[in-house]
Amino acid sequence: MNLILVSRCLLGEPVRYDASPKTLEHPLLNRWRDEQRLVPICPELAGGLPCPRPAAEVAQGRGDRVIDGQASVLCRDGSDVTDAFIAGAEIALAQCRRQQIRFALLKARSPSCGSQDGYDGSFSGTLAEQGVGVTAALLSRHGIKVFDESQLEQLAAELDRD
Repeated sequence: MNLILVSRCLLGEPVRYDASPKTLEHPLLNRWRDEQRLVPICPELAGGLPCPRPAAEVAQGRGDRVIDGQASVLCRDGSDVTDAFIAGAEIALAQCRRQQIRFALLKARSPSCGSQDGYDGSFSGTLAEQGVGVTAALLSRHGIKVFDESQLEQLAAELDRD
């Protein structure tokens, strides 16, 4: 049975930057929970950031560039939290390797977890083209298929095919 790495905030845990959850209620998620397939993580907490914490955004929304040392993750006040984001991403990858996890369900538009789009780093609410969070980028780079909460059916289809 395939395990799924999942953002803790989607499971109802108040771990987001503002100490709130983003609870996802869906029959598929409930089924996977019942089947004990879910492996929860919050990369930002795993990387050493507190909760609550200042909101952060990835420069140009490109987590892949953060991994390559070409961009930073900054808070609105200009403080640099890049190292914590990278550390959290590496912890998530290590957990996937340890437990042979090949699928992840991560929170959309998160500077760590977003896999489809992300904010552009200006704190203006503007989305960046090809924006992706740091953890999502690192996992994808290592062959882990990353989905967000709008893609549960696609994730289910991948699990069924596997």
